[in-house]
Amino acid sequence: MRSIDPNLNTAKENHKLLIGSVVPRPIAFVTSLSENGVLNGAPFSFFNIVSSNPPMISLSIQRSGGRQKDTANNITHTKEFVVHIVDEHNVEQINKTAASLLPDQSEVELAELTSITSTKIKVPGIQQAKVRMECKLEQVLELGADGNVSCDLVIGKVVQFHVQDDIYENGRINVRGLAAVSRLAGVNYAKIGDLFSLERPE
Repeated sequence: MRSIDPNLNTAKENHKLLIGSVVPRPIAFVTSLSENGVLNGAPFSFFNIVSSNPPMISLSIQRSGGRQKDTANNITHTKEFVVHIVDEHNVEQINKTAASLLPDQSEVELAELTSITSTKIKVPGIQQAKVRMECKLEQVLELGADGNVSCDLVIGKVVQFHVQDDIYENGRINVRGLAAVSRLAGVNYAKIGDLFSLERPE
């Protein structure tokens, strides 16, 4: 087995080790509003649950040259955002939103996604997602090394869930019906494959 010291690696080399090892990763499509009211949308695979009581999720948004990405900047200012689960039916449209646009251009419009009014926040969601979560900002942690901020760890509290009727069963979400896709390394993605169960020990 090869033993690797991350301090002797470049950031790119460590990135490749992480995204190749921590798989599969769920993908959040996040909508946010700019200060000028432009609806921004971007996918993030550094995404997960923080807590269920209260319901909270996290997004790690990498910076580019030390500069905040539009999503992190928007969330920091408006304190609101919407997280959507990326699935087999919307992944190709969502992939288009990864294009680099100016802050006054909307990725949602570029990908021809349909915006939908939220219930408890001002930021709209998109209709093409089977699950969306309206979130209010809990906190943003600026992380990095040697005084250089390289990412913004965003923690949001879910204030409203929206789940498509045909995948909602007795308070649970039908995993097959959701058909979520996950991120691997490079340009690779994965669908839900074979399922198996294990009983937890007492």
